Amino acid sequence: MKNAETPVVKVVLYGAMSSLGSALMAELLRRQHEVIAILDDLTALAPRPGLRTKSGDLFDAERVNQSVAGSSAVICLLDAPGLPFSSDHVEKSVVLGPVEQVLAVDALIDGLQAAHVSRLFVVGDFALLDEPDLDDRLQRHAAEEIREALQGSPLHWTLVNAPRGVAGLTIEHFNQVGGTLEPGLAEPLERLHRVAVGMADELRLNLHVGEHVSFVAASDG
Repeated sequence: MKNAETPVVKVVLYGAMSSLGSALMAELLRRQHEVIAILDDLTALAPRPGLRTKSGDLFDAERVNQSVAGSSAVICLLDAPGLPFSSDHVEKSVVLGPVEQVLAVDALIDGLQAAHVSRLFVVGDFALLDEPDLDDRLQRHAAEEIREALQGSPLHWTLVNAPRGVAGLTIEHFNQVGGTLEPGLAEPLERLHRVAVGMADELRLNLHVGEHVSFVAASDG
């Protein structure tokens, strides 16, 4: 039961249809936070207490402003499928490429500032920033541009290395972590659940502001 004096934590989530998005929704709702999933298809998620859906456009700063207004924090999973956008200048694809990721973060920065929302988590392929031997120059350049844009903003941001996801996992799977699971699902569910718990703790304690973090053990890749 919520204490009447406890402020409601409202978290806007871009990327709710991914496996990590499902893990985050389950964990945030478990903590009695309100989750606002920004989707192209508002019927893609089944209704449940504490969960709202809104339309939006990740490449339009004004639409970002409208989507995040009144929230406590924003989480954007840059590598998630089905991110919401209707911009003519961006070709729709299953996942965003490096150039589109930079454009999306630029719109997020401007939109959050307009909405006076300061806390932002950006999850993506940022391990490249610490591993110079990885040969993906375009993605590395995008990661560096994103970090520089955030460093030049007044936002309280945290970059998070994206964990390996598993297609097809839903919020229902994460509501039964530790229960009876299909063979082979226990490890990825526990790994993604651990990342979701870590991010929810970061949100509550306001840790690692202006830093690049990973919640995944080195053995998890």
